[in-house]
Order: sequence, then C-alpha cells, then structure tokens
Amino acid sequence: MSALLKIRPSQIEKDVFMATYGGIYEHSPWIADAAWQKKVGSNLDTVAALHGAMRTAVEDAEEGSKLRLICAHPDLAGKAAVRGDLTSESRSEQKGAGLDACTPDEFAEFQTLNKAYKQKFGFPFIIAVKGHDRHSILAAFRARLNNDRAREFETALNQIHKIAGFRLADLSL
Repeated sequence: MSALLKIRPSQIEKDVFMATYGGIYEHSPWIADAAWQKKVGSNLDTVAALHGAMRTAVEDAEEGSKLRLICAHPDLAGKAAVRGDLTSESRSEQKGAGLDACTPDEFAEFQTLNKAYKQKFGFPFIIAVKGHDRHSILAAFRARLNNDRAREFETALNQIHKIAGFRLADLSL
C-alpha cells in the first residue's frame, strides 16, 4: 500500500484535499482534516502515509468520536441500501460483495442480524466487504455476535481502517 496517490496532497490546497479525501472515512471528514493538519512537505503523498495519518487521527480521537464514526456506517443489506441512500462508495462495495443480489431469506437474515447486533453492541456491524461474498459476510456476522462489546468496538474500527485503505488504494489507480 505504498503507491503514490494520483493527486499529491503536498501539491493541493486544503479545499481540494477535503473534497478528495474527506469521504474516505464514511461521513467523517474530521479524519481527513486531522490528517491535513499533520501535513509537512510530502509526508502524505503515498497511500500508506495518508492512510497512516488518518488512522492515527481516529486512534487519537475520544471514544465518543470513534463511536460516531462507527455509527456513520450503514447496515449491510439494510434499509438505506433498499432506499438507495448509501454513499457511492458504500453502494459499490456492497454491490461488489453481492449484497444487492440477496435472496429473500438472506435479506431477512441480514435484517434480523442487523437488529440483534445493534441491540447488543449499540452500533452497526462493520466488515470490509471487499473479498467477501454475502455468504462469508453472514458467517462473520453470526460469529461476531458472540463477541463482547469491547472486542467488537475494536474490530469495527479495524474494519473501518481496512475499508479506508481500500478506498485510498482505489484513488491511486
């Protein structure tokens, strides 16, 4: 993940940076802003460096900000997907995992698991769907319902960082 970004952050103004990278972390432009604040010379010009700066911004944030970041993510195969209210990135990611092709039984199971997960943990189930299909996502969903909240909170953040890494890598193509 050390590829150079097409648009080099060291060569752009903040408004262009925010327009380009503000959506990397779902509905959380504060993360890109925090990374911008750490910009010195060309220290953010690779995917790995920018991803690291953004990850650090999340890790340094207070618990409430982390929870809001997790809660900014849509349910998988949820109502937002049905209504078409997903970000273009989330829509593409969910479609790539085949979540738009769920059978009625699979869709019903996603709804049941989404509800149970939110009731138990207080935030949505997060998984970086790239490389998964709906069957492996459902299996992970079922398994992770057995975890405690602290483990799931950490797992959700790690999955969010993974999603952000994929999104940044896609920008560098």
